[in-house]
Amino acid sequence: MQDYLDGEAAAGRHLVETGELVAGSMSRAVAGLLFDPSSAVVQLDDRLSAVLRDAATTAADLPLTWERARAGAVLAFAAELAVTRSHQGRAVRTDGFFSVRSMARSSAERLVESVVRAARDTTEDRRVRHLGYLVAEVAVSPDIDPALADRALHLAGSCSWRQLALLAAVGRRERAPLPLTPLDDEPRSWRAWGARQDLADLQLAGLLDPPPAVPRLGGAVLPRLRPADLRLTRRGVLVHRLLALDFMREDDVLTGLADLDLAAS
Repeated sequence: MQDYLDGEAAAGRHLVETGELVAGSMSRAVAGLLFDPSSAVVQLDDRLSAVLRDAATTAADLPLTWERARAGAVLAFAAELAVTRSHQGRAVRTDGFFSVRSMARSSAERLVESVVRAARDTTEDRRVRHLGYLVAEVAVSPDIDPALADRALHLAGSCSWRQLALLAAVGRRERAPLPLTPLDDEPRSWRAWGARQDLADLQLAGLLDPPPAVPRLGGAVLPRLRPADLRLTRRGVLVHRLLALDFMREDDVLTGLADLDLAAS
């Protein structure tokens, strides 16, 4: 029996290490943290560590390399941010999120399963980092109930990577002001047209204010939208907060803004 358990642990550790293809060498450090905590330099809450470790052993038999890599990476990113939050004084919640009650599994286990599935299914490897961060944010946020966490995950899944970059740009507008240049409603280039459609869809989805302006019959010409006028709605704040979009790399945010082709507006 002990050999069987050791085999499971080895397979789970190898899965997290495979995350190196997406998350870099940090995955190997997290694999040690989860499966050999006594030798780790930092520590992770035992309850969260157990959930991530179980998810790794469950996903260990995935046959496709990149699915394995994304599954391992998302668990590594979850552990990485959880350690950071712990150092910031944000302890893992104690409100029953990790407890098994009427269901066979805890809310934490179900959330991690959903996040691992989302990571496996995406083809945008950059998204995996923020999916892992969602687990860590929920784990230290007692004000976020499981249904709200599921809502955030669903909303994030409906956004393209460029849309997440635009949300990140709006979320950091206080320290990195957005352009005042008005946007063309019908830009000439396909790239700019697609980015403008992404932005309009965020407005329609209620993630960004103001909502799309609707011209009245016979009314005056509406002023064009300026990026500086954009604000996160409460729904947008939920996605921005739980995916920790403040940590999105600056070049990805700048690329999302550049796609709007502001210079040509």
